[in-house]
Amino acid sequence: MAASPTPSTSQGPSSQFGLVTSSRQGVLRGQVDEIAALVGLTDKEMAFALNMTPRNLHRLKDDQRFGTDASERLLLLRNLLLHALDTFEGRRSTVLQWLRTPIRELANQAPLQLLDTVTGFSLVDDVLGRLDYGLPA
Repeated sequence: MAASPTPSTSQGPSSQFGLVTSSRQGVLRGQVDEIAALVGLTDKEMAFALNMTPRNLHRLKDDQRFGTDASERLLLLRNLLLHALDTFEGRRSTVLQWLRTPIRELANQAPLQLLDTVTGFSLVDDVLGRLDYGLPA
């Protein structure tokens, strides 16, 4: 008898396997603006998280697909922003301020400064998880 899939093994877009599948397929450039609009990130901040220059980001047409690495980063960023919006009860301006403010638990770096590595995404998400449970961030 097959067990029903758990959230971590399902194929939804925010699950880990869904993220792998979507990353491999490539995410459309047009989604960058949608994800940035979740909290009001600038093109420069988006380009930093995608490990590219703002100029290269602007060169891509909306119907072009990112490679696997940039797609994964974009999807991780989307999941991180959705988590932050949930943590801060949908207050976009609070999320944006939090992302740009250095935090002691992140070695006095702003969460956005860590988004140039996949490990940085994990560290920032861990801080949000601590805040969710009322633990010191």
